[in-house]
Amino acid sequence: MKFSLLLALKHIRSDHKSGFIKTASTLSIIGLSIGVSALLITLFILNGFERVISEKITQVDGHIRVKHFLNEPFNPSIYNLEKKLSTQMNSVSISQYTQNTALLRKGQFAEGVVVEGMNEEDLEFIDKMVVEGSSRLIDKGVIIGKSLADLLGISLNDKITIFDLTTLYLNNKNFMQFNIQGIFHSGMTEYDKSSIFIKIEDSKSLFNLNEKISGYVIRLKKIDNYNVINKTVSSNISYPLMSMTWKEKNRALYKWLNVQRWPILFIFSLITLVAIINIISSLSMIVVDKTTQIGLLSAIGMPSSKIKNIFFIKGLIIGFLGTMLGSLIAISLATLQNNFKIIGVPEDIYFMNFIPIDINFIQILTISTMTLVITSFVSYSTSARSSKILPSQALKYE
Repeated sequence: MKFSLLLALKHIRSDHKSGFIKTASTLSIIGLSIGVSALLITLFILNGFERVISEKITQVDGHIRVKHFLNEPFNPSIYNLEKKLSTQMNSVSISQYTQNTALLRKGQFAEGVVVEGMNEEDLEFIDKMVVEGSSRLIDKGVIIGKSLADLLGISLNDKITIFDLTTLYLNNKNFMQFNIQGIFHSGMTEYDKSSIFIKIEDSKSLFNLNEKISGYVIRLKKIDNYNVINKTVSSNISYPLMSMTWKEKNRALYKWLNVQRWPILFIFSLITLVAIINIISSLSMIVVDKTTQIGLLSAIGMPSSKIKNIFFIKGLIIGFLGTMLGSLIAISLATLQNNFKIIGVPEDIYFMNFIPIDINFIQILTISTMTLVITSFVSYSTSARSSKILPSQALKYE
């Protein structure tokens, strides 16, 4: 095996004549590295897109929402969900909220909005999104999205009026004037354009809810156990209440991501397959080029199995170097993109302003292992041709 390894390495580094073997080996390594890196980068981008989208949605909407089956307000004292989930409070935070549609008016401009009422201590999630003002609400204070502020020309400390849509066409309209305390930017244009936050007490007063709420928002400290928490929540509520995770609420979006994943992976897997076929071609040409040397080795008594090992090891070396180089290229490009945000995308379409790339070492190990296994198989199949060459035929025209 050591002798076969030495000959394989010598062939790869060989500068004999036109350097055909070295060139063929180098091109095979480069081709395989491009295929592996393209496949890994594709996987990393899909990972990044799903992570960022999930983070943005759960940041503003929570991981699990508990609400009435018909979206009607209910009295929380009847269900007392906080007490039922008290044993889970180390891993989750639970807060009450109200949610109602309303008309926001600023001067002669008006826009339909979704008003969320929350307790001040439960608004910590919006701290990172506030770009102007404060996330600390006072009475008659409101936080609005940047897209909505730009659309209506609203600035900090401006006065706006919010009308309850259900009473808009009645004689006794419910409305309340608020002061702009903060402007947030989530990166989700439609959300920034339609959602505003006020104190839950103001919301109950504006929409005549008395002590009723729209539901509970549950935020997980560790996203890995959301299935367990969701089952726990579901087991502690009963009709007419229901729970819904952020993935269930945005089912169409996540279904689209999954549908896109497989065709993309299939297309980029073909690049790797072409590179592997290139290895077969290179090894086959090398066998033909070395026919005379194979005949000489057979003539002096070298077993065919050792001759076969030379080309098998050569294929393994090409596969290993190509796979390792491809993995390094993928990791390097992903690191550069994440640090310097070289490639940007329209935020109003993709919920983010640059392409996020999440490196997953399990995926690297899986792709590398699969590539090496396939490369080993094709190398072994191709090397078997060398053992079928007879010394008399190989040396006939020497």
